[in-house]
Formats: sequence, C-alpha cells, structure tokens
Amino acid sequence: MVRHKFRAIVTELDGIKFASKKEAKRYRELELLKKSGELVFFLRQVPFHLAGNVKYLSDFLCFWKDGTVTIEDVKGIKTPMYLLKKKQVEAIYPIEITEI
Repeated sequence: MVRHKFRAIVTELDGIKFASKKEAKRYRELELLKKSGELVFFLRQVPFHLAGNVKYLSDFLCFWKDGTVTIEDVKGIKTPMYLLKKKQVEAIYPIEITEI
C-alpha cells in the first residue's frame, strides 16, 4: 500500500487511482448524484493554467442539472502552495473552488 506524504492512502475505485480515500468517496457520491439525475456529468483532474508554466489541477469539475458548474477540490490539508494556486485561479478565472 502506497502512502502519500500527508498520510493519505492511495485508493483504487472503478479502476481509477485516487490520491486519498476521501477523494474516492467523493467520486462515489458524484456517481450516485449522476445516476439520480441531479448531476449531468463531471470531469476529473481538470487543469487550470497559471503564469510561469504553473498548473493547478482540480479534483472535479461538475455540471449540475440546474445549469450551475462547480469546481471541487477534496482537501485534507491546505498547503501554502494549494492556497496560493487557489487564489491565483480564482483571480484569473471567473470561478470559485469548493473545498470538500
């Protein structure tokens, strides 16, 4: 079993490797919301490009039945690098990142 530097446990679900159990759990929840019709579809690991050839990778980009779009990041620990990238993404793009 591979461990992440922040003690997250890499978890495989539906043939997909997730960085943590928490991220795999959110994926399962999104799949159920999709089956119920609340969620139209979602994408995983969507990149947002920042200055200096830096990239922020969101965990999920969700398209809801009511027409809203959300960007979700499953977090255990909010590192200074994550907080900086989040601030930059929200300043450049007209979005708000939801932390799960």
